[in-house]
Amino acid sequence: MNDLRSKNNFYIIKYGKHISFLLLMSFIATTILITTACKDSAPSEIDDMNQSSVQDAFNNGTSQRDMIVIISDLHLGADLTYAEIKDNIKPLENLLNKIRVSANVKELVIAGDMLDEWFVPAYIDTYNGKDQRDFVQRIAETNKGIISAFNNIIKEKKILVTYVPGNHDLTITAENVELILPGIKQARDRVLGLGTYSPEGQPQIAIEHGHRYNFFCAPDPYSNQDVAPGTIMPPGYFFTRIAALHVDQKLPTGKGVVTPITPNVSGNESQSNLYRYWKIWEWAGTYLTIKNNFSEKIIVTNIDGFTKNYSVNDFLPYQKTSGGEIDVNLYKGIQDTWDLRQIYNLVNVKIETKDAILYSNDDTGTDNMAKTQYFLNPQSNKRIVVFGHTHRSDIIPSYNYKGEKSIYANTGTWIDHSPIAKGPTTTFIVIEPQSNEPSSQTYVKLYNFLGEKFTEMAKNSLRL
Repeated sequence: MNDLRSKNNFYIIKYGKHISFLLLMSFIATTILITTACKDSAPSEIDDMNQSSVQDAFNNGTSQRDMIVIISDLHLGADLTYAEIKDNIKPLENLLNKIRVSANVKELVIAGDMLDEWFVPAYIDTYNGKDQRDFVQRIAETNKGIISAFNNIIKEKKILVTYVPGNHDLTITAENVELILPGIKQARDRVLGLGTYSPEGQPQIAIEHGHRYNFFCAPDPYSNQDVAPGTIMPPGYFFTRIAALHVDQKLPTGKGVVTPITPNVSGNESQSNLYRYWKIWEWAGTYLTIKNNFSEKIIVTNIDGFTKNYSVNDFLPYQKTSGGEIDVNLYKGIQDTWDLRQIYNLVNVKIETKDAILYSNDDTGTDNMAKTQYFLNPQSNKRIVVFGHTHRSDIIPSYNYKGEKSIYANTGTWIDHSPIAKGPTTTFIVIEPQSNEPSSQTYVKLYNFLGEKFTEMAKNSLRL
């Protein structure tokens, strides 16, 4: 890991105008750095990044109902004392009401991280001694204006509302989503916590959250089965619990210390990957400071099969002798199961374990997966791909393996403050499909709703 990059990230977290864990989410939300970045490969003449104010992002001046609106990373919490969306609750509610009355919107897609089970300070019992059903109902009550707005759209049946799972709502079941949003369409893979959606009549568009490609955030059904049978919770969950505590404790001077380890002199690839994994945790332990010692059992679980309390040290790889064997208590062997996880999680193009770990702090990693998994994959026909997950909204044009123009878009986030976002939060994507006219184009547009005013931040187009 680049030390300068890590220090810069830390300073943004610690001294930024607004304190947020979202920088860490950028850190663990992205996966693999592809040698040629999407932006570098896209010709400048097809990239339009001029921003302009618009009266209504959901009115195209016609009577045609064909717009597809995509939002993600709402991060609705059960308790506003630590939830990451508070100030933006009312603007989001108002945006949904504008979508509801639009004569042009055909579909509304929620691309993951709608309900947040992860961003909960470590000492808090997420379910308050109850269960996920009760937790989801508490989220609905805390954010009742937003949930009501969603339900009004669903009930009217003019606009199809579809939910795709993310990592922060990884283990929330279809039944519990249906509980608070009856009638919502859920685009789920056979694997809990994952899904990909193509809007009706648009087989060349793919919408997913993007976490299936991330070493720290993709479902993990292989680790910790001895202590939490049936769990799929990846290490990013515990990363997030610690980071939420860091924010909850007002970024304290750290009391815990990460015990140094050194690479295993044997040169064993498994051991080398576990050392790389430790480097990520070293960053977390150094910069996500907490008031507690790392040996204290402060992380309360009672979620997804876990029942015990854990310490930070339970997740840190350790070594008894310098240059010797490296081991870890929880997620033991995680460096050896990434290939199995990719098969389980339906990853189409294999990502090497070394790369998945080393480049998990690169914020272009998830963006590049649009090219790797879709545009440059001969088995894929997708030419428009939309992810969430990184909280960094963008539109990036490139070409597919046939030389055809393709477009990747990221929805951004609705949390109150995100130091990694390119501009404001409150962002969303609108896709305006082409007509039958040969000269017509399918437009992909990025908007924000800052101050409850629409600004078109970027757009691009192609002919499907």
